Amino acid sequence: MSGADATSETIPVRVYGGPTTLIEYGGLRFVADPTFDPPGEYPMPLPGDHKLVKTDPSPVTAADLGRIDAVLLSHDEHDDNLDTAGRAFLPEVPVVFTTVGGASRLGGNAHGLAFWETAELQRPDGGTATVTGVPARHGPVGCEPVSGDVVGFMLTSDDLPSVYVSGDNAALEHVKEIAARFAPVDTAILFLGGARMAFAFDNALLTLDSAQGAEAAKLLGARRVVPAHFDSWAHFKEGRDEIKAAFAEAGLADRLDFAR
Repeated sequence: MSGADATSETIPVRVYGGPTTLIEYGGLRFVADPTFDPPGEYPMPLPGDHKLVKTDPSPVTAADLGRIDAVLLSHDEHDDNLDTAGRAFLPEVPVVFTTVGGASRLGGNAHGLAFWETAELQRPDGGTATVTGVPARHGPVGCEPVSGDVVGFMLTSDDLPSVYVSGDNAALEHVKEIAARFAPVDTAILFLGGARMAFAFDNALLTLDSAQGAEAAKLLGARRVVPAHFDSWAHFKEGRDEIKAAFAEAGLADRLDFAR
């Protein structure tokens, strides 16, 4: 946990519905998975009449967020992680960190990070922040040809607490790999909600559910857990109440911060 022993600073985090999360880190302002569209339906590029359904409006617009230094985009192929307004927003920021394939599709300011690959950003105060791409899998083993690639992120700096952004990850084995390199983690932003779709992978989990989120928090030794991406879309099967119950049962209720 880079810098955790040297500072008691709490990293400001705000979740704006769905996966959209603002992180202020050493004077840099990051947004994870920007989505700003109103409720609506998004056809899925799969056989059959399958749609992603957004149920709740976004509480902010891109303009409301002010200056953004970088986007942490876990993947570009699903509208619940990058919707129409979010896609239009990307060219307005200096850099978009995403999957290697996503960077190829997006072009421009998109920078692909393979698992464990790093990039450094200069902080306004003269320090640096390191962005590391970390493993994630958007469904069961072998799902990638259908669900596409996804990446998580770790933010570290010599004098700041670490921040983990899971992205749409359903694999606790990847969390174990991340913990082996970075635990204890100060703030874990976990995409939860137990996403499932009956037609996909025999209804297997596409993201962590609440109980797995609590297990991930234990593996990471996280001081604070910020749940994200558990609401505003119809394919999430667990919400705030289930998350609170699972963390209470695991004895981790005091680590939860819904950051709304």
